[in-house]
Amino acid sequence: MTTRQQAPGRADREGLSLKALFRMFPDDATAELWFEQQMWPEGPVCPDCKSQRYSVVGGKHKMPYHCKDCRNYFSVRKGSLMHDTKLGYQTWAIAVYQVATSLKGVSAMRLHRDLEITYKSAWHLLHRIRAAFDSDDNPFDGPVEIDETYVGGRERNKHQSKRLHQGGGTYGKTPVVAAKDRKSGKVTAKVVRNADKATLHGFVHDHVAPGAQLYTDEAPAYRGVRMHHEAVKHSAGEYVRGQAHVQGVESLWSLLKRGYVGTYHQMSVKHLHRYVSEFAGRHNIRDLGTEDQMGEIARGMMGKRLRYSDLTA
Repeated sequence: MTTRQQAPGRADREGLSLKALFRMFPDDATAELWFEQQMWPEGPVCPDCKSQRYSVVGGKHKMPYHCKDCRNYFSVRKGSLMHDTKLGYQTWAIAVYQVATSLKGVSAMRLHRDLEITYKSAWHLLHRIRAAFDSDDNPFDGPVEIDETYVGGRERNKHQSKRLHQGGGTYGKTPVVAAKDRKSGKVTAKVVRNADKATLHGFVHDHVAPGAQLYTDEAPAYRGVRMHHEAVKHSAGEYVRGQAHVQGVESLWSLLKRGYVGTYHQMSVKHLHRYVSEFAGRHNIRDLGTEDQMGEIARGMMGKRLRYSDLTA
């Protein structure tokens, strides 16, 4: 029986200690079985033809199942983010745990050291796990908060040749916009090219249901948005006015920026959307127990591929 501890600061959900984690996954075989239980709750499913008619292959075959319909061999890795991985199931399970429980993220260097794998493998592994976080694309019923932030390195931390010499503000930084549904507590976030009126109105249209109450700050780009809309004037020192505030979204920005400064030190523009998906996805499973969080991530791996060449092209 797995021993669990109460998660720090959240007495209503179950955490999972490191000792319990290693009792839960003592080897690759037990980790493989766990992934199968999470990803195939009703038994093995062929990723090629979706058939559930299979036979078990004897011995230590990399593809332990044989589909009786399409005749292909398969495993829980095939057709998922674990496809073609050379890393063991135990390594994957521990990495999923680290991503699920690290509120400010976990670096590839940390994973490289903890899991005794190459830095290249750790970097690829983390991006594949990030891809497991699904963003909720269904419009929120509201009330909905929408806010934007700008992500980029501090000038003093950059090499002299890479400094922009444009002063402070948002110059040279990448805008990210997010929506939070107060009823469900879910968030969705997106990296955008700019935070102009067309972009923000489009984001509202895509992520807020018609008739829902919308709260934003006083940015001019939100003016004329098509729904019930209230704004707080941050420039005048106003952050809460009755129900009007965007503090729920700002808590996401706080973690993202703490992860940027304290864990990653930089997030490339090319891959920024992957980091944003990670922080939004972790926010959306924060109320689950740790093992359930891991299960959500495992199920999010199904039907997706992310090759190393996809990341470096």
